[in-house]
Amino acid sequence: MSQAADSETGRALADAPRPARAGAPAGAWGRPLGYAVSAALVALVTALGVAAASFGSLTNLALLYLVPVMAAATLYGLRTGLFAGLLSSLAYNFFFLPPLHSFTIRDPENLLTILVLLGVALVTSQLAARVRQQADLAELSAGRNAALAGFARGLAGLSSEAEVGGALSAEAARLLGVDAVLLLEAGGRLQPCAASAPAHALGALEVAAADWAFDQSEPAGRGADRLAASEWLFQPLIAGGRPLGVLGIARPDGGDPLRADQGALLAGLIDQAALSLGRIRLAAKLANVARLEERDRLRAALLSSVSHDLRTPLTTILAAAGQLKAARGAGIDPALADGLLAEAERLDRFVANLLGMARVEAGALRLNSETVDLTDAAAAAVHDLRNRLDGHRLRIDLEADLPLVRADPQLLHHILINLLDNAGKYADPAGAIAISGAHEAGGLALAIVDEGPGLPAGREADLFETFTRLEGSDRKGGTGLGLAIVKGFAEAMGLHVSAANRADGRGAVFTLHFPEALLVRAPAEAAS
Repeated sequence: MSQAADSETGRALADAPRPARAGAPAGAWGRPLGYAVSAALVALVTALGVAAASFGSLTNLALLYLVPVMAAATLYGLRTGLFAGLLSSLAYNFFFLPPLHSFTIRDPENLLTILVLLGVALVTSQLAARVRQQADLAELSAGRNAALAGFARGLAGLSSEAEVGGALSAEAARLLGVDAVLLLEAGGRLQPCAASAPAHALGALEVAAADWAFDQSEPAGRGADRLAASEWLFQPLIAGGRPLGVLGIARPDGGDPLRADQGALLAGLIDQAALSLGRIRLAAKLANVARLEERDRLRAALLSSVSHDLRTPLTTILAAAGQLKAARGAGIDPALADGLLAEAERLDRFVANLLGMARVEAGALRLNSETVDLTDAAAAAVHDLRNRLDGHRLRIDLEADLPLVRADPQLLHHILINLLDNAGKYADPAGAIAISGAHEAGGLALAIVDEGPGLPAGREADLFETFTRLEGSDRKGGTGLGLAIVKGFAEAMGLHVSAANRADGRGAVFTLHFPEALLVRAPAEAAS
């Protein structure tokens, strides 16, 4: 069945007039007609009784009057049934009880017969009213279930939150006779999504009620326990245990938005819409997961290509460049050989950074912790970058009593290479670069200090994000990978890295913090 057909079916069920029940006081003529029909039935029974009595004496003639009494009570209710019972009693007394054609009652048994007729009218009327009430409830429940089923089928074909919001607002307005507006959470706050009319202006009190209903996942506004001064009643839409938004309803005449018999219908509409919104959001998340999986697959393929197809020729280039530099006396321009080797080493570091970043993000780092002397580690990093740092004044200034540390030598070497390369790239051309190490509270700190413009205030932590380059500072070029890898490798080993400007404002300081747990102290030192 199409969505339009479902909507029409629900509309027909909700709007179709209910069949008029016999005796129901639907209009001014309904009760007089019942009395007239009851009187006619009593007259008919009386005529039949008189005709039967002409053939002989009948002792159970009073039982005939039970027929009009039960018919009147069943069809027209308590009052009409009592009227039929009283009229039957009078007719039976007047036409069949001695003295005939008189309302005098001589025999007490005849009085009992009249009381029985009235009692039958009362009991039958009560039973009939209860049956009618149950039938009305069943009909009302069936209509609501049909409307909800049609609404749910219509939602199944919707694929956007705006479509679901429009369907919910329109259906709530039509079935409940209210104005409706749907607010959904977006960007940390409620935003209008759909409304039953082109525009509904919500005042400050209504906005507060909507926010409270969303935050507390409970109704708020007129007719609720909270913020009842609001003209609107807001109900939360909840899916998966968390609120998605709120539906607001209000009556155009300013009355209570929700009658007592409409609560179940409104709850059903909200639940169906919340499930549909949850389905749409889940589908969007699954689509994002599929895109992420495809991106990861492409990245893995690229990294595999870099690892196998680029590293091999790059290693050959590095070896050839080193041989050219060594053969300075064979008619080879020394500057050309030095430049070739420097750029090949730079490309090698870039490829290593790519692979290292991939390992960090994939959680594939394998630690081989060993005891490391920070003085040896700093000297090895400076030696490997001697060409890159040519022209800078280098200084290694580590305290003599620094303890050994537990770390992965390769990862630590890579960290120091990236930090020194960063300092050489952005410090003043002839500025000094220092590696200093000292004790600090809770461990020790190894810092790389340069001379240059420094870092923009308040943006120091941003430097360690992937592909981040800070415009307006000395860290505005490059790929933005080196410091991200420093952070990833450091955290993998249990270290902390930080960036700051020098106290004298003449450059930047990048510091590796080694916690006490990674320090290797001598037994005597540990005991003290």
